[in-house]
Amino acid sequence: MKIAICASEVVPFAKTGGLADVAGALPFALEDAGQDVIIIMPKYKSIQEPKFKISKVRQGASYSTIGKDIKVYFIENEAYFNRDSLYGDKNGDYPDNLSRFSFFSRTALDLLKEINFKADIIHVHDWQSCLVPVYLKTLYKDEPFYKKMRTVLTIHNIGYQGLFNREEFPKLGLDWGLFNMEGLEFYGKVNILKGGMIFSDIINTVSEAYSREIQGKEFGYGLEGVLAKRKDDLFGILNGLDYTIWNPQDDKFILENFSSADPADKHKDKTDLQAFCKLPLKKEVPLFGIVSRLAEQKGLDILSEAMEEICNMDIQLVILGTGDLKYHLILEEMVKIYPKVISLHLKFDDTLAHKIYAGSDIFLMPSKYEPCGLGQMISLRYGTIPLVFKTGGLADTINEKNGFIFDKYASRDLVDTIKKSIKAFKDKKKWKNLISVAMKCNFSWSASAKRYIQLYEKAKKK
Repeated sequence: MKIAICASEVVPFAKTGGLADVAGALPFALEDAGQDVIIIMPKYKSIQEPKFKISKVRQGASYSTIGKDIKVYFIENEAYFNRDSLYGDKNGDYPDNLSRFSFFSRTALDLLKEINFKADIIHVHDWQSCLVPVYLKTLYKDEPFYKKMRTVLTIHNIGYQGLFNREEFPKLGLDWGLFNMEGLEFYGKVNILKGGMIFSDIINTVSEAYSREIQGKEFGYGLEGVLAKRKDDLFGILNGLDYTIWNPQDDKFILENFSSADPADKHKDKTDLQAFCKLPLKKEVPLFGIVSRLAEQKGLDILSEAMEEICNMDIQLVILGTGDLKYHLILEEMVKIYPKVISLHLKFDDTLAHKIYAGSDIFLMPSKYEPCGLGQMISLRYGTIPLVFKTGGLADTINEKNGFIFDKYASRDLVDTIKKSIKAFKDKKKWKNLISVAMKCNFSWSASAKRYIQLYEKAKKK
C-alpha cells in the first residue's frame, strides 16, 4: 500500500508536542510492515540542510530520507515557514495561520502528482492538514490522478480545531456553499478540524477511550454532533512508544542500566535522582515523579488542592515541567515550606526526565483528560508505577495489575489513591511483583501500525 503522511510537525525535524512523535515513529513501523511510505511537512526555519542532508525536488520543494527508504518531503515558502516558531510567538498564534496551512495542504496534494506518488491513503494529522481531505473531495475531485485516494484523519487533541473568522473563508479557495452547518461553519467561524472530520473517509483518535469520550459534551468541544454522524467511521488506536529512546537497558542518561529480567539496580537510579535533586537519600521513602506541562488539564488543580496533605505524608516528590504561572507560584511556595519533600524544576530537561522515569518509585499523572499519554507508558518500561486518573489513554493502559487508578476527578480521591500506593510500596513482595508486571507491558509501534493498516484497508473500501 502507498501511504502519504501529512503532518505539520515530525520528529526529528520539528516538534512542539506528541503529534510530532507519532508522525515520526509510525512511518518506521509501517515501513517495517512492508508499506510504501512518504511524509510531507512544511520546511521550517529550524530544518537545516547540512544536518538532514536535504536535496531539491524543484523550486519550493525538497526532501530528506529516513529509515530504509522513507522520503520526507518539505514544502517550502520563505514568507510562511521561515519563522522561529511553528504556529505562533509570545503574542499568540500567527495571524496568517489559515493561509499558511491551506497553502501547505494544496501544495502537498500537488506534490503527490509531481512526484507521481499515487497514494492509496493520505493520512492527515490534526487541523493543520485537515484541508487535504476537504480539497481532495472538492477542488481535486474531477482529476483522474486523485480518484482512488482515500483519507484517514487522526485527531490528537480535539481541543485544537483551527478556528478563524468568517471573513477569512475566501482564502481557502472554496465555494461559499461549504460555509454552513453541514460544512466548515462553526458558530459563525471557520472550523478547519470540522472540515477534516466531515470530508475524511476514516477518523481515529489516539486511544479507544478518547474516541468514546469526545462523542460526549464534556470532551467533544462542540464537535460531538459531527462525530455522532460519523460514529461508524470513528476508531481509537493507542499511540506506540519508541523503545529505542525509552529503554532502561541502554539509556545513556541514567546512572545504572537495568532490565525487566534484572531490575535490581533500579534502586541506584533512585539514589542518583535523590542526590541530583538534593533530597535526603532515603531508600525506604517512596519517591513520586512528575514530568508534565503544569496546567489544569494535567491535573494540577486537584494536585494543588491536595499538596499540603501530600507533603505531610512520608514521601518525596520531584516535579519537572513548565506551564501556567498560577501553578508555578503554588509549587514554589510549597518548596519553601517543604524543601526536603519537594524538588521543583520549572524547565524542560531531557536528561532529568530520563532520570525521573528511572529513579522514581511512582509516576504521578492525574490528568483531567489525556487523549493518549506517553508518560505512563514510559514509566511502566522503567518499573516506575503509574498513578493516574481513569481517562483517555490512561484508562486504556493502566489498571490494578500494573498501576494505581482513580475514577472520580477530585483531590480527595487523588489523596486516597496516593495513600494506597504508599501502602503497596511498603509491601516489598507485592511491590517487586508490580514492577515485574509493569516492565513487561508492551506498547510498541509495531502493534499500533498493524491496526493502522487495518484502518487504511477500511478507508480503501469507502
